[in-house]
Amino acid sequence: MYKIAIAGASTLLGKELKEALEESPLGAATISLLDEEETERKLEQIGDEIAIVQSIGQDTFERIDFTFFCGSESLTRKYWREALRAGSTVLDLSGALDGENGVLVRAPWLGPARVDADLFTPAVAPAHPAALVLGLLLERLSDASGVRFAAATLLQPASEYGRGAMDELHHQTVSLLSFQSLPRAVYDAQTAYNLLAGLGESAGVSLSAAEARIRRHYAALGGNRWPALALQVVQAPVFHGHTFSIAVELERPADVDDLEEALSGERVDLVMEDTDSPSNLAATGQNDVLVRLRTEKGGPTGQVTRLWLWAASDNLRLNAQNAVQCALDLRRLRPQGSVQ
Repeated sequence: MYKIAIAGASTLLGKELKEALEESPLGAATISLLDEEETERKLEQIGDEIAIVQSIGQDTFERIDFTFFCGSESLTRKYWREALRAGSTVLDLSGALDGENGVLVRAPWLGPARVDADLFTPAVAPAHPAALVLGLLLERLSDASGVRFAAATLLQPASEYGRGAMDELHHQTVSLLSFQSLPRAVYDAQTAYNLLAGLGESAGVSLSAAEARIRRHYAALGGNRWPALALQVVQAPVFHGHTFSIAVELERPADVDDLEEALSGERVDLVMEDTDSPSNLAATGQNDVLVRLRTEKGGPTGQVTRLWLWAASDNLRLNAQNAVQCALDLRRLRPQGSVQ
């Protein structure tokens, strides 16, 4: 019976993580819901029981096996060392620990890690869900025919930045329709009915920071196995779900049927019909990445060296599920039974 703490339990990602834990082999664990003081005392449901979100206090992390940090970066920086000193395994979904020495980026679905976590690993960072999708697809294409070049445009939703960003997109949409001034606290730009490759000077979030984090995680996961990635992140006027436009050039010609077979499998749902095109709405609540393959000529005939992938995934769900898989992988480092 493990004890788990979710720091940032009131966030969108925290709620998704709680559900993912309940559906996993860790579902029987005792889960503590933690957050910053202004969000404490909220009621949340864990299985059939009601739990209260508590603020983090003295000895909060004592006897906690796994602590998931999925709130703000400041929350993680403030408390992660305290959790570590208490003997808890730290998993950082906030991105705050990317620059810390020894923190390992993980995605168990992508095969054996190049460097394995041990008792001296300070924390594990479950890979950014966009890096996970790109790695998953390009790894399979690389195994099938080798990839010479890959370029991706990621259309990022408001949910990537939490409830405040989703609320701002909603209020901007309503304000535009009623000819009122737009709220700009998060984006400092009009995101409703708009596509942006950059945000305002006073924005509370950064597309360049998101892009840099995805690049770091992609490189950490792939090492030299995958091609260098040309990447651009665009803020889309949608509430939820990642969508990707990916251009790929293969090292050698390959049959389209072979490429489709290589892409298909666990965690990937290959869509064959145009009428069922992957979309952020179709991906919501799905465990798999939805993918549509197109050749340069627009038809699946003969051998090709260039192709397009249009893909979609549930960003929060994928993030939470990968974090749970990381915890399951790290169970080997937790003591079992009684010490005599």
